[in-house]
Amino acid sequence: MKVVLLGTAAGGGAPQWNCACELCARTRAGGLPARSQDCLAVSGNGADWWLVNASPDLRVQLAVTPELAAGPGPRDTPVRGVLLTDAELDHTLGLLTLRGAAGLAVHAPAAVLHALADTRAVLATYAAWSWREVGSERPVELAGGLVVTAHPVSGKRPKYVGESSVDGAWVVAYRFADPVTGGSLLYAPCLAAWPDGFDDLLAASDVALLDGTFHAPSEMGSATGRAGGQAAMGHLPIVDSLPRLRRHPGVRRVYTHLNNTNPVLDPSSAEHGALREAGVEVLPDGALLEL
Repeated sequence: MKVVLLGTAAGGGAPQWNCACELCARTRAGGLPARSQDCLAVSGNGADWWLVNASPDLRVQLAVTPELAAGPGPRDTPVRGVLLTDAELDHTLGLLTLRGAAGLAVHAPAAVLHALADTRAVLATYAAWSWREVGSERPVELAGGLVVTAHPVSGKRPKYVGESSVDGAWVVAYRFADPVTGGSLLYAPCLAAWPDGFDDLLAASDVALLDGTFHAPSEMGSATGRAGGQAAMGHLPIVDSLPRLRRHPGVRRVYTHLNNTNPVLDPSSAEHGALREAGVEVLPDGALLEL
């Protein structure tokens, strides 16, 4: 299995366009690497690739990733489809970038497919796509050989959705398994809390890419001078998840979906040092993992 971290930042990227916090200022000045919005690409054979979420930065992410280059024909692409963890804007707006691609398959929970009804209608005028509901803990074989299983982790709805008649999980984690190598990857960029049974899921994985959006509960207010709002975003802070990750030293653990205010973006910070001490990583955009 090959895995490319196309983007590793939370919504808005780093630096965020309307933020002048210390970390954003340092990133603009070249002191820290810029990061695009969180998105993943996975493949079992190196030829058939699946995107996990579709960020607003997707066009650039595709353009700078050799594995996802168009070809060999004038309109051929190695991208076979998209798996959505949720319906948040920073995970779905990139679908519109893919509007010219015929035959893509999009897998998502029923609640997410319902929330994207308007987007689906727009995309239907450009190309024929298939929209497939992912069932809870029901394995699906993808083109290229990987087997993916969705695991519900949260009922957090996007702000734009409001009330919905659709029940079920709004946020899932995906576990990818490679039957050839035996490698397994857990991808959970949105954890509102530590779900029941998540330790077992983590222990059964070789690599885990996990929600590292915020380091502390009051982080945004401290960095921007505006209190409130962070708790409603549905992201378990690192200070709460790291003690749990320490229980799994045999798993390669990586934080992703990092907010522009998160001090772990600075490799010289004490917060980043605590991750190193625990054996937990923060990887750059474009990092390639092979399992």
